[in-house]
Amino acid sequence: MYKPVVYPDHIEPLVQFVEETPPDRIVAETYEKLRSGVSTKEMLLASALAVIRSSDLPPGHHGGPLHPIAGLHAVRNLSERLPGKYAMMPVVQNVALANKHINHFSMGPYILAEAKPVTWHDEVEPAVEEMQYFMDRGAYHAMDSYYLFFMQKESPMQVLDRLLQTAVPKNAADDHYLIFPTNTWRALEYFGWEYQKYLMRPAVRYVTRPPVAKAMPAIDDLIEEYGLLKRVLRYKTDDSETEAVTELANTIATLDKFEESPAILAKALADGLSLEGTVEGLSVGGSALFLRSKTGNPMDVHINTGINIRRYLLSQPEIAMQTKLRALFTWNTGPEVKSAQYKLTPALTPERETVAALPHRSQEQLIGDLEALIDSLPVGERRPMTPIATWVASDEVKHAAVLAQQYADNNYDPDVLIEMLGKIACRDSFTEMHAFKHHQAVYEEFKATRPSLRWKHLVSAVQAAAISHGRLQEVYEDAAEVIHF
Repeated sequence: MYKPVVYPDHIEPLVQFVEETPPDRIVAETYEKLRSGVSTKEMLLASALAVIRSSDLPPGHHGGPLHPIAGLHAVRNLSERLPGKYAMMPVVQNVALANKHINHFSMGPYILAEAKPVTWHDEVEPAVEEMQYFMDRGAYHAMDSYYLFFMQKESPMQVLDRLLQTAVPKNAADDHYLIFPTNTWRALEYFGWEYQKYLMRPAVRYVTRPPVAKAMPAIDDLIEEYGLLKRVLRYKTDDSETEAVTELANTIATLDKFEESPAILAKALADGLSLEGTVEGLSVGGSALFLRSKTGNPMDVHINTGINIRRYLLSQPEIAMQTKLRALFTWNTGPEVKSAQYKLTPALTPERETVAALPHRSQEQLIGDLEALIDSLPVGERRPMTPIATWVASDEVKHAAVLAQQYADNNYDPDVLIEMLGKIACRDSFTEMHAFKHHQAVYEEFKATRPSLRWKHLVSAVQAAAISHGRLQEVYEDAAEVIHF
């Protein structure tokens, strides 16, 4: 008879707090916990462990532990950057989302049982062969046992690489097959690897679910055609690559068919561009594509979040080069990336003439005008009676990007804009952490990109903030009554 997972004594009571507090009290009581001295790290760990133990993954990718866990990396980093009481808001949002999923009738009742490492062999390679039988059938209970076994035999990054061998081919079915496990590992870097045996289980189960991972002959042929596994690919970029990175970014920015990008990236690498320079060019071009997109769907942010995930994977020495290249060359295949392709304007936006026609504004005036414009977008426009994939950005959203471009052109203080955008992200309780993940991804891409190109990321971040603002904000509204920002 299996028994429910029981966590270490030092964290179990706080986990039970997240599980058992009524949803109508979770915001105020989480704030009180934080105010009384519970650390951000403890609170987020309890949130993660609670939603893992007491909330199941429903069909699709919304619900259960997926987005609360996938958002942890963004939440803890944004909490560290925001000043004063605002630092609590990302944590409160994550705990409230976990609590909501625990109490949702479509995600429970559910209790995660204890699992032990079980295989028919005590060596890795035979275990990998036998595991494939269960993986092909979507038997995720068996995968719990196999990955607990691998965890004992391999380093954390080797275990992630093994999981990505299944996850990357499934990216075409759902962007989260790659995002969920990778962000789980980033959260574990924060919490400590002693929690891997708990936190990795939902990601393993999610990746194991149907559909079966398909072969990627076109991608593998591309890698073979350019001999990318037969040469040493330099990781670090430098100033000597500025021209090539800029050219790559411009090429990606003007794409109308995203499926052309893998060959462009492969050629760039074969021509000698570093891995870091290649993902930088893709990232800047990706932000330009997001700005060209007319999407009004606040979930359609995986152009940026997906590329940021790939930057992280490229930086990991223990991830196999084949896994890195396969992940890089499939950035465009996820449904929430491909959807942008069908909503592109013909020309790059914001248009230079429109920005040039604006009256001069000081930094303070521009920040004020941007915040006022985004604040004016109606929160009441919560669930339009049309499918979410068809939502289109309003003229006000596009004008916010125009103002952001003026801010960029004047080279005003980026940190002031980043802080404002972080506070706006804290209002969102509609997208299940998408606003937080996008903000963090864009922040990291901005910091990693050379000065001549990096502003494209913050302009795209303003557009994303304007898109997500006019949706649900109940958690923020409840928190404002007790935190008093």
